[in-house]
Amino acid sequence: MRDILNDLEGSFLSDPDPVKRAQIQMRQPLPKRFYQEVAVAPVEGGFGVHLDGRPVRTPGKGPVALRTEAAAQLIADEFEAQEAEINPVRMPVTRLVNTVIDGVALDPDAVAEDMLRYASTDLLCYRADSPARLVELQAQAWDPILDWARNRLGARLYLAEGVMHVEQSREAIAAIGVHLRLDPDPFRLGCLHVMTTLTGSALLALAVDAGEIDAETAWTLAHVDEDWTISQWGEDTEAAAARANRLRDMRAADALLKAVRG
Repeated sequence: MRDILNDLEGSFLSDPDPVKRAQIQMRQPLPKRFYQEVAVAPVEGGFGVHLDGRPVRTPGKGPVALRTEAAAQLIADEFEAQEAEINPVRMPVTRLVNTVIDGVALDPDAVAEDMLRYASTDLLCYRADSPARLVELQAQAWDPILDWARNRLGARLYLAEGVMHVEQSREAIAAIGVHLRLDPDPFRLGCLHVMTTLTGSALLALAVDAGEIDAETAWTLAHVDEDWTISQWGEDTEAAAARANRLRDMRAADALLKAVRG
């Protein structure tokens, strides 16, 4: 399923890497904006987006239908924000909706299984052995989420130092799976999958889903190591641009998750 999701994103974007994507987009002409009016309209299954009265469809030619008007409005806003040219890089919600309709909805179980694979090697379980300050920062940031997973999900996860793999118990992963499948809605799963891949942590995505933390906090917690490195050595310009693009996608997933819930 991860290959399918990557293929779908690749069909709408020139490259999955945000920096390379921006470079390619600079070399290739973007399609011209071909529409004047953008509107949200009732469609079968909920709400869709019309461009000059014609319904928007996915790259796979599927109808775009969302259960709430607010979710459809997010897509409409992205189309409306396009100027003389249409830049898909600046349409993260639209890309995510396309991926859900053309991919996740066809096999939601595979997406859930992919998230469980992330959980088995979750970012929060892998700790530095030095320096002492980084060890302390990781514990302060990540231990509360692990405590929440143990108390609320029934998932007790083991920690490891460095990159040495630690085998998580089947019981812990199964407990996470039960919680994940309580609501198998494809849009929920698609949004959580994006959050998981962007942060490297299924636990952070599930904590956002449960309202334990918000998406901005999850993003900060996912970058404890990176922010420590930046504080010591400074920030690379390309890395900063890539991080900004990933944050945009994280916010889009959070916005869509909230909107589909109404």
